[in-house]
Amino acid sequence: MAYTNFDDDRTHRRQAMADQRPSSTPPRGDEAWESLRNAQGTRRQTYAAHDVIYFEGDDAKNLYEIVSGAAMLYKLLPDGRRQVVEVLGPGDLFGFDMDTYHDCSAETLVATTALVFSRRDVEASAAAQSHLTRCAMQQVYAMHDHAVLLGRKSAYERVASFLMRFVPDRGTTHCKGPDDEDRDEGTVQLNMTRQEMADYLGLTIETVSRVISDMKRKGVIRLEKHDKVIINRICSLCQLTGAHAD
Repeated sequence: MAYTNFDDDRTHRRQAMADQRPSSTPPRGDEAWESLRNAQGTRRQTYAAHDVIYFEGDDAKNLYEIVSGAAMLYKLLPDGRRQVVEVLGPGDLFGFDMDTYHDCSAETLVATTALVFSRRDVEASAAAQSHLTRCAMQQVYAMHDHAVLLGRKSAYERVASFLMRFVPDRGTTHCKGPDDEDRDEGTVQLNMTRQEMADYLGLTIETVSRVISDMKRKGVIRLEKHDKVIINRICSLCQLTGAHAD
C-alpha cells in the first residue's frame, strides 16, 4: 500500500467514514453547487507554497474550496505562539465564518489552487447554504478528534495519530486491515515542516523530532528525503495511536 501526498487524504477519509459521517464533498449530482462553481463571480486562484490566503481579522468576503494542494488554518496567541487548528486538502471548504471577519488565518502548505466564491453569492443560494451546513458538520467531527488528541493523548500517540490520518482506509472503525499479512507498508509524503506538525499537535518541535527519531530507531517507520515517511507496518503504528482496539 502506498500513499504519496495530502491531495487525496480527505477523499480517502470520507470513503472510510461514509456510512457514519456526512461528506463535505458535493454529491456528484449536486447541480446547484456545480453551477455556483462555474458562476461568473467564482474565480480560480493559484497560490505558491506558504502564501497567506487571509489573516485572522480580515473581512470574510470570500469562501474557498481547495482544488489541489493543501493548506492549514491557524490562530496566533499574543506572545506569538501558533496553534494549527486544521489541515485542509482538495474538496475542503474554508472561510465560511459566522461573523463578517475571519476568526483564524489560512496559509498554503504547498503550491495550491483554490476556487474563490463570493460570500454574497453563496448566501443567496439555498443549495449552497445546505452544502455549507454539511461541511460545517464535517468540521465539527474533525474538531472533536483534534480536541481528544490535544487533551488526552501522549506525544507518541499524537504523532502516530497524525501519520495515520494520511493512510487511506486504515485506523478508522471500519479499518479493512492489511491487504497482505506479510507486507503492510504505507508511504506518506508530509508537506509540513516539523514546526508546523508541532503547532498542529500542541507539542514542541524538539518533542516531535524526538518521537519521530524513536519511531525510526524502533523500526516502526523509516525516513526518506523530502519528508517521505515509509511506515514499515501500519498496524504497528496504529497500535501507538491510543485508539486501536487491543
